[in-house]
Amino acid sequence: MFWPVLFVIAFIAFSLLVLRGENLSYLDQPVPQHPKREPDEGMRSVIAELSAFVEQSPGTGRRRIQTIRQFMDEMGDHGEFESEFVPVQGSEIRGEWVLAPGYDSTRRLLYIHGGAFFAGSPRSHRPVTDRLARLTGGAVLALDYRLMPEHPRIAGIEDCRRAYRWILDNGPAGRETAASVVVAGDSAGGNLTLSLLAWVRDQGLRQADAGIALSPATDAAMDAPSLRQNIPTDPMLGPTFGKLAKIPHIFLLWYTWITTRMMPSDPRISPLRGSLAGLPPILVQASDSEMLLDDARRYAAKAQAAESPVLLQTWPDMVHVWQLFIDRLPEAEEAYANMAEFLDSAGVQMPERAA
Repeated sequence: MFWPVLFVIAFIAFSLLVLRGENLSYLDQPVPQHPKREPDEGMRSVIAELSAFVEQSPGTGRRRIQTIRQFMDEMGDHGEFESEFVPVQGSEIRGEWVLAPGYDSTRRLLYIHGGAFFAGSPRSHRPVTDRLARLTGGAVLALDYRLMPEHPRIAGIEDCRRAYRWILDNGPAGRETAASVVVAGDSAGGNLTLSLLAWVRDQGLRQADAGIALSPATDAAMDAPSLRQNIPTDPMLGPTFGKLAKIPHIFLLWYTWITTRMMPSDPRISPLRGSLAGLPPILVQASDSEMLLDDARRYAAKAQAAESPVLLQTWPDMVHVWQLFIDRLPEAEEAYANMAEFLDSAGVQMPERAA
């Protein structure tokens, strides 16, 4: 009986102390409680679209991944865009420039899309990048980084790092030093954004003037309370990832290690678990109804304790990355107005009138 017991103890110890790392529950706060409001017409439309996709999406494995990718790309076709979408030419960087009328090519924003690291594209996130292009008056580079499972998790991280180095000295028309650089991303892209900003600090590169993370995933250890408590109130992530979040935590740690080929405690995939000192101004926006709420709250609390200028803003009863649905949700426009105010306060040059 001795060896089985020793194995179980060693398994639990390795899982919690090495794969997970530090217990970050000290950063947690109660999930906000407020009167549930009835969704308006725009929100009902968004929820119906997401529900129809969940009910109708067929298959498993690679087939399901392709279905999700197609759905996301088609979501990106909604809306009337004012910007021009120009593929990046003559570079190892894949993506598209998003250029609003009258843009300043020296003011640049690197946008890293979400999609759980296996879906999403510059096309899927055009509602966001078009709005950011008009908001900032600069040139937005929507990065087309390598996705899982065709590529390992580290490949997307490397693509973001390469793109950041490149955008410092290259604009839509070629070689040109940037006057200002902002890095932004949502969900998985928010994870990559926060990981990238810490890497830029550690490399001693010119730091971004500001960062924006929308509903970011900050911790691959996946032990935050809202990941389970908010499953019923998250119509985007709940139906897709709710079952995964209910798996016993120790097995989730091993699942992450196996699928990403990186330990969940690695700051490259869990920016929450690295040093959060010495970061640029960062705005984090999240919904108090989404599964990733505590990823955002934990990150902001730890960064603020490290004296980094990180600002957290939360909205009630919003879907995950509601900023995508600017054509239907007035709260999305509120979020962009807050982004403009944040960038202005961070010293990023802004147009006199944001579109």
